[in-house]
Amino acid sequence: MTRHSTTWGEVSAFLALFIDNLGVLVFLSSILIFTFHFPSDIIFTRMIPGTALGVLFGDLVYTWLALRLSRKTGRDDITAMPLGLDTPSTIGLAFTVLGPAYVASGDAVLAWKIGMATLFIIGLVKIITSFLGGWVQRIVPTAGLMGSLAGIGLLLLGFLPMVEIFNSAIAGMVALGLIFYTLIGKMHLPGRLPGVMMAVLFGTGLHLLLGYSGLLPEFHRPVFEITPALPVFSLDFLQALPASIKYLPIAIPFAILTIIGGINTTESARLAGDTYKARDILLTEAVSTIIAAFFGGVAQTTPYIGHPAYKKMGATWRYTLATGLLIGIGASAGLISLVVAIIPKAVLAPIFIFIGFEIVHQAYASVPDGHSPAVTFAFFPVIANLVMIYLGQFITPDAVPERLQSMYLSLTMLSNGFILTAILWGGMVACLIDRRSRKAAIYASACALFTLCGLMHSVFPSGEVYLPWDTPNRYSFTISASYLLLALIYLLPHKTPAAHDERS
Repeated sequence: MTRHSTTWGEVSAFLALFIDNLGVLVFLSSILIFTFHFPSDIIFTRMIPGTALGVLFGDLVYTWLALRLSRKTGRDDITAMPLGLDTPSTIGLAFTVLGPAYVASGDAVLAWKIGMATLFIIGLVKIITSFLGGWVQRIVPTAGLMGSLAGIGLLLLGFLPMVEIFNSAIAGMVALGLIFYTLIGKMHLPGRLPGVMMAVLFGTGLHLLLGYSGLLPEFHRPVFEITPALPVFSLDFLQALPASIKYLPIAIPFAILTIIGGINTTESARLAGDTYKARDILLTEAVSTIIAAFFGGVAQTTPYIGHPAYKKMGATWRYTLATGLLIGIGASAGLISLVVAIIPKAVLAPIFIFIGFEIVHQAYASVPDGHSPAVTFAFFPVIANLVMIYLGQFITPDAVPERLQSMYLSLTMLSNGFILTAILWGGMVACLIDRRSRKAAIYASACALFTLCGLMHSVFPSGEVYLPWDTPNRYSFTISASYLLLALIYLLPHKTPAAHDERS
């Protein structure tokens, strides 16, 4: 590989990783501002600088790990592990924690602290599970894990951004076309220009042109203001830990998802020729997540799955160093607020749709063919959560007509704890497909236990957890009993064809 191609590969890798992280920050800000009317000053001066600091720390450590491996092996072609903001959990936390907490309390500072506290819990879970990675990977059902992730990819990263595209159809569709042309069709633009960058630039330019020409009725002229803000260390968020307990059903699965993803990513790097210690990679993402929480961050970091692709580009340690520095310094300098003002969500939405497609593809490809029903079944709680996201913007529980209250409660319970529900449902169905009925009974029993305390199917619209005897109605006992009946059914004696001897 020539020096010129290596340099261009480094630049391409940097642009890909940088735009991924920038897109997540912009989309997080846009969701909170335009969907929940969250005060922008708290987002740009507190949330974004702290969140970006986690990316800076993580990328600096991954850069150092690559340099250390290069010195150890004597090779100069070592590619650093890519690290950035975890897209599914960032979008998920915006829609299920930060936004709802602000709507419920009307206090933006409290909602921000709840987000910090939730991120702190995620970091603690990641530190613990980083030492138990292999055990967690064996215990957590693959079909449920990948099904829940695929559901988030298809609905929160796919469907929700598609709605944003229709809000600004011309610019959004042009950006979608360029993303699909280059990333899905794998066709090259003239001059081999990078498709993602051109989609953002061309889509934004078209949006501004139409807007200033008066052809977009809901166009808001961007305010070109830069709001510098350094991340500030604070322990005040610890006061919000009690209020964040009800988000444990969201925080814990999101943490486990990234840890297992980190294990898989480290293995893919090894197969590509760069052997990192899994614990180093996992602890780095866990510590960087906690650091972000202490400085106002609200989104976790994770190693990205694309290490082999970056290696094929010819990237080394420079692209992670450049990404970390530019994201960290750019956020502190207030450039994110400027980008949010200029780039419409509809232009960034196609990037997340593509990521969602990749997650869904990976989910079905990583499980045995016969387990596809289990992956699909895990979508249902995520669908319920999507429905509740939209209903929550139009009506309050008190405004639901009496004839629809039963349906509204069912949707609420199915939505609450949707990630944990999806994981256990997928695992249960996968066990039945493998004719391991006794193991399926264990999953059903776990569902019954978690339902009693609201970790799954909380009866409260806020999704809070509770002691079984503190619920306002008996619905949690009813759902829990139904899961126990499932467990009993799965324990019934049965005959298994000889070709499929039961292994439970």
